[in-house]
Parts: sequence; structure tokens; C-alpha cells
Amino acid sequence: MFDALMVGLSSALQPVVLLAMVTGLFGGVLAGAIPGLSATMAVALLLPLTYAMDPAVALAFMAGIHNGAAYGGSIPAILLRIPGTPAAVATTFDGYPLSQQGKTFYALKLSVVSSAIGGLVSAIALMTLAPPLAQAALAFGPPEIFWVSIFGLVSTAVLIGKDPLKGLIAACLGLLLGTVGIDTVTGVERLTFGILELSSGLPLAVVLIALFGLPAALQIAERSRERTRSASDVLSGADTDTRLRDWPWRRLVPAWIRGSVYGVFVGILPGLGGAVSSVMAYGAEQRASRNPDAFGKGASEGVAVAEAANNADNAASMIPALTLAIPGSGVAAVVLAGLLIHGLEPGTALFRDNPEIVFGYMWAFLFTSILLVAVGGTLAVRLFSRVLEVPAAILAPAVLILTVVGAYTYQNSLFHVYILATLGIVGYALDRLGFPAPPVILALFLGPKVEFNMRISLRISQDDWSIFYTRPISAVIAAATLAIVIFGIVRALRSGRKPTPKRI
Repeated sequence: MFDALMVGLSSALQPVVLLAMVTGLFGGVLAGAIPGLSATMAVALLLPLTYAMDPAVALAFMAGIHNGAAYGGSIPAILLRIPGTPAAVATTFDGYPLSQQGKTFYALKLSVVSSAIGGLVSAIALMTLAPPLAQAALAFGPPEIFWVSIFGLVSTAVLIGKDPLKGLIAACLGLLLGTVGIDTVTGVERLTFGILELSSGLPLAVVLIALFGLPAALQIAERSRERTRSASDVLSGADTDTRLRDWPWRRLVPAWIRGSVYGVFVGILPGLGGAVSSVMAYGAEQRASRNPDAFGKGASEGVAVAEAANNADNAASMIPALTLAIPGSGVAAVVLAGLLIHGLEPGTALFRDNPEIVFGYMWAFLFTSILLVAVGGTLAVRLFSRVLEVPAAILAPAVLILTVVGAYTYQNSLFHVYILATLGIVGYALDRLGFPAPPVILALFLGPKVEFNMRISLRISQDDWSIFYTRPISAVIAAATLAIVIFGIVRALRSGRKPTPKRI
């Protein structure tokens, strides 16, 4: 094991491999910062460029894109409340309020440091725990995946916002949107109304832009008379709490630990991804906090746990991909395809016959996590903070154009622009009425997984519903889900009893 790590290290330290890491990292940050793109799309689009590369260089390039895009999604989430990637949804909860409080520089620095820590933990887990963790993932069958999905969905619906009922209603709306398209089990079309473009379902990226992008543009227009904050103030560190010694370390360190653990855990489970890990970690951090009401209003640990979790998912999602050929996320599936294109077969033979490539790939994850602090910090602060100088009268239409272009270029379809307009109005109405948008997004993402795993479980058990609570892991996750619901109800009742201050 140690010898293989040293061979991989020597491979990763080659100048051309290091150059590939930095190049991929820059490209990943830029891709993640553009709403509508994602790490999966970025790797898929750039995969053809790696055909002529040496496998070690190609995988280092992909590792850089993977880590960079996971962090890049937090930049528009903090500046404009528009998550650049689905995994950055949880970052908007506290990142945008921090920016509104004049702490943009601090929020961006906290985001990149948290992403780097999560990436480091994930890379170490990939290096040291790949075989045993992959075997543990095999214990999660359809019933367990069903409950993990339900747990993430319920956590978001109940804990995000002050009203659990509104959160659950928003989640139900997302589940309804998730049923549009072809049934994955029977192949029957549902809620397509004869429209061919809806047969593949509502694209998550377009819905994400619609529910966050259009409302953000309208809200910026509403604040057009407010004073525009100068980016020079941000670059000079004029906002408070930017020095490392002033950071709330006692709250941040547990958040980083908790986020990294959740990210690694969810990463090895097939098909869930950073969006689930960040939301689950955020909910756990809020429950563990002594001041849960501060979350959603600019809590530093909210940003820390979300970014640590979605980056800790990166390398961890490659654990089952490299050992069992079972990708843990969409990006892992694309990278797995890249391995096969370069003639590398996942499994024990890969570790035995090509240690310099597979362990070099692991080192690339670790190095790009460290480089993220320099690369991400430079791009985020020096380049993207210039958005703050743009007057709202210009920024609002610019964001609107960006959302339209993002929706259209997703698949070069004008129909997606129609979806954007329709759901954008719905998103703005939800925001004005106090219904949180994140449960809608997560339900749209998890709804098909919940339905598929539930129906497959019932087929396995021949319609015996006891399969969902008699298996030990399923029973534990079901109990945790019930505890979340009870916690949300109790919190809502307590907040309802607090006397409201009288207006003078």
C-alpha cells in the first residue's frame, strides 16, 4: 500500500501532470460559477480533449475540474443567491445573507477554505479507505437508498425556513415536478401532455436557474435604488471578520468535521451526490447548534458545513467507481467512462497493474484541494467580486440574460427557455409567499430516486412493506427521519409561542 502511494506520488509530481491539475482547476471554477453548468457537464464536455493525453495527465485534469466546479458553484450562490451547481444550493442559505451584511470577502474566503478542507478529507478517504468503504456501500440496497433519499428530503423540507409545513409543501411540489417524463420502471409517459420535449423530464439545471436565477434578477431590480457596494471595499478587506484569527474557529472546526464526514458517507452511496450531502450536513449542523435560529441569516458554520460536505463528496464518489465500477455520482460516471476509454478496467486489477495511475489520480485530488485555496481565492475575490460594482439597473437585466442563455445552451433548446419563464414566475411567487425553493430542487432531484428504489424494493419483497423497516440500516435511517420531523414540529411550536414585538 505504501509503495503504491509513493509510486502514485512520483507520477503526480511530474510537471505536465501538475500543469493539468492547475488547468483543470481553473476550468472547473469557471464552469461551476456559470449557472446551468455543473461538474458533470464540464468533465463530459472536456473529456474528448483527454483522448490523446497520457492516462495520468487526463485523470489529473479531470480531478482539477471536479474539485474546481464543486467550489465554483458557491461564487454566484454567495454573490447573487444563484447556485452555480445543484450542490451549492445549501451555500445560498447563509452565504448570500453574509454577502448582504457586507461580508462578501469573508464569505468567499470561508467558502474556499471549507471546500479545500472537504476535498482534503475526501482525498485521504479515497487513498486509505477505498476497499473497505466500497464493501460497506454494498450493504446499501434499494430500501436503504430509499431511506437515505427520504432523510435528505425531509431534512431540507423541515429545517429550511421557519415553517416546516411550507417546506413540506415545497417538497411536494418538487416531487410532482419530478414525476414529469417517462416512468423509469414501466416506461409509461406521465404529465407530458403530449409534448415530446417533456418525455425526458424537467432538466434539473433549467429548474435550478428558474427557481433561483429569475427571482434573483427581479429582487435585484427591486433594490435598484439601493447604494451599490464597491468591489474595492471587498478587495481591501473592508468587511469585518476577514482575518483568520478573528474567525469563529470553535464553531467552524466542528462544522468542517461534520460536513466532511457526511460528504464521504454520501459520496460512496451510488447516485446521490454533493447536493444531498451538503443539505444533510447542513441540517445536522443546525440541529447540533446552540443557536439554530441563526441559520439562514448568515451563520458562518452554515457556509462551512455546506462547502465542506459538497467537496468531500468528490473523491469519495470515486471509491465505488474505482473498486466496483459503480459510480457514486454523475461526475464519477463520466470519469469511469474516461478510464474505460484509456483502457483501464476498474477493480482490483487496476490497483495491482496500474498503481502509478490510480494512486496518482488520488494524489491529484489532494493537490488540487490545496491549490484550490490559491486558485479559487484569486478568481473569486479578484474577478467575481467585481459584480458588486455593477449598478442594480444593469446587473438585473444582465442576470436575466445570463439565466436565459444558461437555460438555452443547456441543450440548445428554446423549449427550455419557456420552462425557465414559467417556473421562474412560480419561483418568484414562492419566494414572495415565504415558501423555500431548496426543497423543490432537492425533491426534483431525489423524487425519481425515491420512487425507483421504493418500487424496486417492493418487487424484491413481493409487495411486502416490512422490507422498509425490518432491515437494520433501513430501520436506523427511518428512525432518524422521524426524529427530524419531530424536531421540526417542536421547533415550530416553540417559535410560535414567542411573543412578537409590538410596533411603535
